[in-house]
Amino acid sequence: MKEQLKELIASVLKNNEFSMDTENIVIEIPKDTAHGDYATNVAMQLARTLKTNPREIASKLVEQLTADYIEKVEIAGPGFINFYVKNDYLFKNINTILEMEDHYGSSNVGNRTKINVEYVSANPTGILHLGHARGASYGDSLSRILTFTNFDVTREYYINDAGNQIANLQNSIQARYEGICGREENMPEDGYYGKEIIQIAEEMKRELGTNITDIQVFRKKGLDYLLGKIKEHLKNFRVEFDVWTSEQTIYDSGALDQVLQQLIDSGYTYEEDGAVFLKTSAFGDEKDRVLIKKDKTNTYLLPDIAYHKNKYDRGFDELIDVFGADHHGYVPRLKASIAMLGNNPDKLDVEILQMVRLVRGKEEVKMSKRTGNAVTIEELMEEVGADAMRYFFSSRSLDTQLDFDLDLATKKSNENPVYYIEYAYARICSILSGWNQEIKPLEQYQTLTSDYTKNLLAKLYEFTDTVKLSAIKRSPHIIANYAYDLAGLFHTFYAHEKVLTDDEMSTKERINLIKATAITIKNALNLIGVVATEKM
Repeated sequence: MKEQLKELIASVLKNNEFSMDTENIVIEIPKDTAHGDYATNVAMQLARTLKTNPREIASKLVEQLTADYIEKVEIAGPGFINFYVKNDYLFKNINTILEMEDHYGSSNVGNRTKINVEYVSANPTGILHLGHARGASYGDSLSRILTFTNFDVTREYYINDAGNQIANLQNSIQARYEGICGREENMPEDGYYGKEIIQIAEEMKRELGTNITDIQVFRKKGLDYLLGKIKEHLKNFRVEFDVWTSEQTIYDSGALDQVLQQLIDSGYTYEEDGAVFLKTSAFGDEKDRVLIKKDKTNTYLLPDIAYHKNKYDRGFDELIDVFGADHHGYVPRLKASIAMLGNNPDKLDVEILQMVRLVRGKEEVKMSKRTGNAVTIEELMEEVGADAMRYFFSSRSLDTQLDFDLDLATKKSNENPVYYIEYAYARICSILSGWNQEIKPLEQYQTLTSDYTKNLLAKLYEFTDTVKLSAIKRSPHIIANYAYDLAGLFHTFYAHEKVLTDDEMSTKERINLIKATAITIKNALNLIGVVATEKM
């Protein structure tokens, strides 16, 4: 409906020789239904350039803002234009939802645009912790939303299985193995001390004995074990990937040498004090960056450049990378390198996720009770469940810090937003389970006349536009907030109106309304990785 109204307004503006891009036309839903179903401030926007009273502009436009779905149009306040939609269009949408079911809310906004979403990509040197969980939730929810709006999505995990951190991993496992075997344990300076390193070493002793000498055996076992744990925990968290790309394969393919030579041949490098620098400052970075260090080893920037070239070469129309807050300064140099290789850096969108603070009441929880280290995804799922985690991580914009309240997430009351939404869905399922007739679209709806039904109908109608907006803005929190608001409108409706009555027409219409509500809640929750439960 928002899109239809935008197109209508744009058409009327054009007929009156007013100039405004359709994208700049703002359509909002008034908090008070007395002010209409939708409203626009377009007259006030035009007043600035036309130097005319906005109410005069609004008066001129209102007469022409007519369509078969509009009941009436009114001017309010300093020049707001309020639209009232015909109830028939809201009633018709009940049948649309019942017919589309799991597909309700989907659209073609993506038009099969090929898009790569890379997220998590944690080093396989330990178990995934709380910080990774937010990125995992965001990347998976965004991928679901983009797929639902007909983008051709590839979900990708980049395995950092090369470089110093992997050398430290294999050496740490070997040191623990030697200690377990009763020999001297020499942990590397930057070694890994997690309990999982000891578990790997113990497993190697059991399976392979006490005389392992090949360092590559420690490397392979460590990577296989830790990557296996990462995949297992992500799957339990309802996060999966289409592609797992190994950094080592980028090295083995010779891509690093090829990319380096291309940058040198293009004149984007120079040598200084024995190191090779990349001229990223010429593309907006705060300074030039080292590609090859004095000891002739590469920095992590070079394989990242080769990896992103690989993604461009695979023919994606758009790339999305999900980075942690500590990587904010890395974006300019990455985009600079993309431009140097002749690719369009604007195709890359880097989403920066802010930190998560785990709290219990007012106290911050920093460490795991079990290990004394950072709280892991696995531990958090054990305590609050995947549904609460997925909803809480999706409920706030990615660029804001999130306080994850453990006490709130486990409450069985309406204070807990996950419980509040799932209780609405379960309540509807309970009512429907006692209805023994077939639920099917009705030719007409005559009894849904109260404000409670109108508010619920209008919210259901918003869903497709809400999903589109979430996809375009790449913001899953829009869906999470929508689900909460929809549940609230259902609870209010249920508190004031009876569904099952002696009036057959009234009952059938309300059964269809709540069934449509349940479908929409379920679809919204699915887009953010939450499973709608029928019983609570």
